[in-house]
Amino acid sequence: MPGYISTYTYQPAAGHVPQFAPRDYKHFSVEPVTGAMGAVVTGLDLTTAGDAAIAELEEALTDHLALMIRDQDLAPDQQVAFARRLGSPVPWPHAKPMEGHPEITELIQEPNDKYAFGGTWHSDSCSFERPPKYTMLYCVESPPVGGDTAFSNQYLAWETLDPALRDELEGVKCLNSDEVGYATVATSDEVMGHTTTTIAFDRDHIEEVLHPVARTHPVTGRKALYTNSSFTAAFEGKTQEESLPLLEKLWEHSITQEFTCRLRWKKGSLAIWDNRCCMHYATSDYPGHRRHMRRIVLEGERPV
Repeated sequence: MPGYISTYTYQPAAGHVPQFAPRDYKHFSVEPVTGAMGAVVTGLDLTTAGDAAIAELEEALTDHLALMIRDQDLAPDQQVAFARRLGSPVPWPHAKPMEGHPEITELIQEPNDKYAFGGTWHSDSCSFERPPKYTMLYCVESPPVGGDTAFSNQYLAWETLDPALRDELEGVKCLNSDEVGYATVATSDEVMGHTTTTIAFDRDHIEEVLHPVARTHPVTGRKALYTNSSFTAAFEGKTQEESLPLLEKLWEHSITQEFTCRLRWKKGSLAIWDNRCCMHYATSDYPGHRRHMRRIVLEGERPV
């Protein structure tokens, strides 16, 4: 008889407490998406919401890490005005801004495009000294099905690492570089393969910065794993070749299924997520269809 053995392993149960006990908000309703993170918000008009509603919304974002707010009708100036109620919008230097609105980047995938913009697991602009705290994405046009954005809870990623590995990584920093994120795709239409190709990458002015492997969230005080294949080049003091075996182990762990959710887009939906404690991934499963988003990023603090 064959002497087969099992080659899989089970993932221990993991969950994020606020998903199971959402607050009772006065100004809108919240429906958690998975046990790990994410929630859908209904019953809120962002153009008329008062200060108390906006404060509650930021509480919900702190609890659920990523929100999808349904049924919004936002002109570009209204989206910018709402963003300013949550922080300071900052221009993103690696793509051409929307005409008349320097805070907005339009992310467009045409029916014949090959890849999705943002189609790798990442936290936005880790190569910045002060990476964005929030990213805000508004759906102008969505495919009839597909095009979801996936997210992964990096609190859970850090907290479920082997305790000995966590101890080893305490206080360790990684080098995050523009060159990892943009050098190849900026020079190759075949690699980029989507309409949002106005990447501006200057090899003479590469942004590189050291950030902790695990950053502490300024509001919750919890630590979150903060490294990804889209920007992280190496551990401090080590080469990329020396760093990759452990980095790749961390990257694989960081997107464990039990840490994730997917938010489904509809025209008029606006998503906000916290880059300090989650990663995201733009799925490209809608060939032959168009997807048009307007993105704003809000200035964050230096990770510690």
